[in-house]
Amino acid sequence: MLKKIDIHVHSVLEKGTLRPDGGDFTTPDELRAMYDTLGIEKGVQLPTISPEGQYHTLTNEDARKLAALYPETYYWFCNIDPRGASNSPDMDWSYVLEQYKAWGARGVGEMVANMYFDDPMVLNVFKHCEKCELPVLFHIGQKGNDYGLIDELGLPRLEKVLGMFPKLTFIGHSQKFWAEISGDCTEELRGGYPTGRVIPGGRVPELLRKYPNLRGDMSAGSGCNAIMRDPAFGYAFIEEFQNQLFFGTDICDPRDITSFMLRLSHFLDEAVEKRYISETAYAKVCRMNALAILEK
Repeated sequence: MLKKIDIHVHSVLEKGTLRPDGGDFTTPDELRAMYDTLGIEKGVQLPTISPEGQYHTLTNEDARKLAALYPETYYWFCNIDPRGASNSPDMDWSYVLEQYKAWGARGVGEMVANMYFDDPMVLNVFKHCEKCELPVLFHIGQKGNDYGLIDELGLPRLEKVLGMFPKLTFIGHSQKFWAEISGDCTEELRGGYPTGRVIPGGRVPELLRKYPNLRGDMSAGSGCNAIMRDPAFGYAFIEEFQNQLFFGTDICDPRDITSFMLRLSHFLDEAVEKRYISETAYAKVCRMNALAILEK
C-alpha cells in the first residue's frame, strides 16, 4: 500500500491549555506513532489562529517551526483571520502571504472564522490567496455558537466565491460541507453525520462537477462518513472526482487513534485491493493530489 499524505492535521510543539474533556493536540512524537500505525508518511500542519472554538491556539510560527524541526512528518499551511491586521477589506494580505510562502507555507487554512463566505473581509483574503497562488482549506459553520465560514443549506455562498475566484483552489471540509454529498440533506442533517444511502442530487458532487477549482478534504468524521456511509456510492465518487479529493485525518488528539474517522485509511486500502476503485484513483487521492500542491 502507498504511504499516504494527510492534508489535515493539528499538532503542538508542547502541551498547553487543555480542553474541558482533558484533551490537547498531538505532539510530533505522538503523531509520528499514529502515522506509522496508519501508513501515513507526512501531514499538513494547519494553524487555527481565529478565536472561534479554540482552547490552544496553533500559530503560523509554530507551524513553520514544526515543519523545520520534523520535516519527515510535517508540511505546513499558514493561516489568516480576515479580521486581522487592519481589520478592513483593504488589508494587503499579499505582503504577509508572500513571506509565509517564502518560508515554505503551501496553502492557507484551516479557515475557521465565523464570518460569511462573502463578507468583504473574507473576499479580500481570497483575492490575495488567489494572487499569491496559495490554496485555501476552509471549515463551514453556522452563524453563532459555531466556528467556520458561514453558509446556508445548498451552499449558495460557496458557489458564489467559487465563481468569483476561478484561479483559487478551495478545499472543502466539515459536516456542513460533506453532509451535502447527498440530495436529501436538510437543516437537521447538515450539522451531523447522516447515515444510509446517498441520494443523487447532492450539492457537493454538483459543485465539484461545475467548478474545477473546488476540492474535497476527506478528513474527520465528516469526510470519512460521507465516503463510507454508502460504500458503492463512495467508490464511484472517488473514481469520478479522483483529481479533486485529498486523503486526510484531522487528528486533534492522541486519543483519536481509536476514532471512526481514522478508518478511512483502511477503507481506501481495501477498496483498491478488491478493485472497487482503480489504482490510479487510489494513488491520486492518497498521495499524488496532495504532492501536486505541496512539492511544486
